[in-house]
Amino acid sequence: MADIEQGSSAALPTEGTPLQDANDTDTLNGTAAKFVATAEGTALAYGSLVLMALLPIFFGALRSVSSSKSKNSSDMPETITSRDAARFPIIASCTLFGLYLFFKIFSQEYINLLLSMYFFVLGILALSHTMSPFMNRVFPANLPNKQYQLLFTQGTGESKEEIVNYEFDTKDLICLGISSVVGVWYVLKKHWVANNLFGLAFALNGVELLHLNNVSTGCILLGGLFVYDVFWVFGTNVMVTVAKSFEAPIKLVFPQDLLERGLDASNFAMLGLGDVVIPGIFIALLLRFDVSLKKNSRTYFYTSFFAYIFGLGFTIFIMHTFKHAQPALLYLVPACIGFPVVVALVKGELTEMFRYEESSPELEAEKTESDKDK
Repeated sequence: MADIEQGSSAALPTEGTPLQDANDTDTLNGTAAKFVATAEGTALAYGSLVLMALLPIFFGALRSVSSSKSKNSSDMPETITSRDAARFPIIASCTLFGLYLFFKIFSQEYINLLLSMYFFVLGILALSHTMSPFMNRVFPANLPNKQYQLLFTQGTGESKEEIVNYEFDTKDLICLGISSVVGVWYVLKKHWVANNLFGLAFALNGVELLHLNNVSTGCILLGGLFVYDVFWVFGTNVMVTVAKSFEAPIKLVFPQDLLERGLDASNFAMLGLGDVVIPGIFIALLLRFDVSLKKNSRTYFYTSFFAYIFGLGFTIFIMHTFKHAQPALLYLVPACIGFPVVVALVKGELTEMFRYEESSPELEAEKTESDKDK
């Protein structure tokens, strides 16, 4: 999906941004001045990006283990089937090309304004959901924590159907208020710190709430997006064009000139959220597989987590060696699939790993009701 890029703050990249080593120009008094990152600035930027990528994968995977047990509809995971996985690269390609045409035909300013409003709402909800477990720990016990429920139904009597059933409390309202402040900050300033807060929240929620139903589905999804990423980066200029036009918090950024300019830095290294969430949901699946084995070693989780670190580091190495934009999934997919498969072969658990199956919450509920009727 998205990859890493270096660029100016004028155009923060989209979900399909290639991992690129490019020192964009800043125009100063009509003269183009090429920014050259120092070794320290580059190391700090990429080290921070790697750390920011690992945090939502690690904590999102841990939270994914218990998310399916939640009774709150907003916390229920969305199960990705093999059919969904096979169609996803096609849908992603159509979306990417559609955005490309939009930016070619319509004004970039107005499109990004609409996108800012859309991601303003999504970002507030995602950040609020991310903060909720932390708020549960720090909320003073002597303060009243009132319960609320937002319920929308359709029909009446026996035909009544729930459309939205969201339960929340005072702690959730506090999280929503804090998230709204960040949202206003992002809309008004487009500051990279606010961008990262939303980006981390999106990534963690994606890893937590998007569940692959089995390893085969994960291989289909990652394999399809491997082809998608390589084609749109190396085969056309569509992805890079959209990336330079698209302003939304769907990437993680860190300035290479932070040491020189502080928080006003403007030359960023960037990692698209697709390169965090897509491998992340596969890593989370392997953690749930570890849990199903009822072992404390978490072998496959840590193997795939290390594989992700290796793949991302190798992407950065290749980018700096060849001085060319790199589709990160080109290196992340083989690493994240290959390392756990090798471990499973060594341990003699390959068949068991591929037989592991997760049912959607809806199917589990239907099965429970069926068992009760019997």
